[in-house]
Amino acid sequence: MSTYGKTGEKQSRRTFLKAGAATAAGALAGFAVLSKARGAGTDPLRVGLIGCGGRGTGAADNILSGAPNVRLVALADLYRDRLDQCLNNLKDPRRKDGALPGVEVTKERCFVGFEAYKRLLESGVDLVLLATPPAFRPIHFAACIEAGKHVFAEKPVAVDPAGVRKFIETGELARQKGLAVMAGTQRRHDPAFIEAVKRVKDGQIGQIHAVRCYYNTGFLWKFERQPGWSDMEWQTRNWYYFTWLSGDHIVEQHIHDLDNVNWVLDALPERCLAVGGRTVRTEALYGNIYDHFACDYEYPGGLHVISMCRQWGNTDVKVAVEVVGTKGTAVMEQDGRLFITGENPWRYREPRIDSRKQEQTDLAAAIRGGSLPNDARSIAESTLTAILGREAAYSGSTVEWEKLKTSQQSLLPEKFEFGPLPVRPVARPGEYKLI
Repeated sequence: MSTYGKTGEKQSRRTFLKAGAATAAGALAGFAVLSKARGAGTDPLRVGLIGCGGRGTGAADNILSGAPNVRLVALADLYRDRLDQCLNNLKDPRRKDGALPGVEVTKERCFVGFEAYKRLLESGVDLVLLATPPAFRPIHFAACIEAGKHVFAEKPVAVDPAGVRKFIETGELARQKGLAVMAGTQRRHDPAFIEAVKRVKDGQIGQIHAVRCYYNTGFLWKFERQPGWSDMEWQTRNWYYFTWLSGDHIVEQHIHDLDNVNWVLDALPERCLAVGGRTVRTEALYGNIYDHFACDYEYPGGLHVISMCRQWGNTDVKVAVEVVGTKGTAVMEQDGRLFITGENPWRYREPRIDSRKQEQTDLAAAIRGGSLPNDARSIAESTLTAILGREAAYSGSTVEWEKLKTSQQSLLPEKFEFGPLPVRPVARPGEYKLI
């Protein structure tokens, strides 16, 4: 069986296995590396968090509980109430395991507003966790690397092709400066997924001839507009439902499965045909995003990947990648089973770990051990894969990867300031055009 490289070329199985073994070792031996690394036990790793919502609070929790000798020293957010809620949550003694050790944030290192990230970068941090709405990721990432900081960037890393290109360019600068860049694609740090992908790459299911992936879930959180909120405040607080902020849910959420597909295939799609729309979430509260997508991605060699994602209440939940081969099928469920059927059956039987914590364990170990990862290109390409599906559904046309890569589309407003900000209309296939 052959595997595809990033541009469709074949790679040797030996090269893949060597890389896979190194990844697995890193995922399983983070604490061991950290204990022997320079500065372990003497020099704390000083962390700053930009974006204090639920995911940002979770990322801070993950690194404080997942790696020794880490200090959270600075916070930045657009809103004071979210920053305070994050800090109170991390310091709450009523938490299941008590207040987290290592929270050393003072009021002098709490920054609020659109420019808060710049002030955080001047506060003496070594590592920055980026967990704002995805629209801001390319801007904040560039500022972090210019300032010489290691970065953990939550997925996705952009909402449009212009942002993807900026993220890739900044990732190359990070490589030149010797800075770590890790993405929030936690499946790549999960021993269960590492083992499953390795077995597929090693030919256990034979030659791959189809892939299916799903991110079918229920409703998520939402924020009703409050009296006194400007357009900008309402949209940034209710950010998930505006394409310019989240990229739509195919980009913000389904990226996990699409990144999983790119990883297992070692390839990127060539084009996509898709459908989507708003069937259940039709009120103004839900901004201008869709509530369902179905995509047919075509990869090198004519391999088709069927992708489905939706957010409908009271419906079946399925979050999984299924790889169909000539000798069997590999099934990888996000929070469930990982197994192979067919001629060479297999099932992952070890206890599942908290992969979000593991990715932070790995990051701290890498920074201390001098083995600096750089996930910038892979996560940017997976982000663009999700954008490809969105643009195909929005337009109702087949969208080519090469055209999307060079698209001038930028969804961000001209200025980041509180005040009027009209909501773009919901995309209507046949009328909407990719720029």
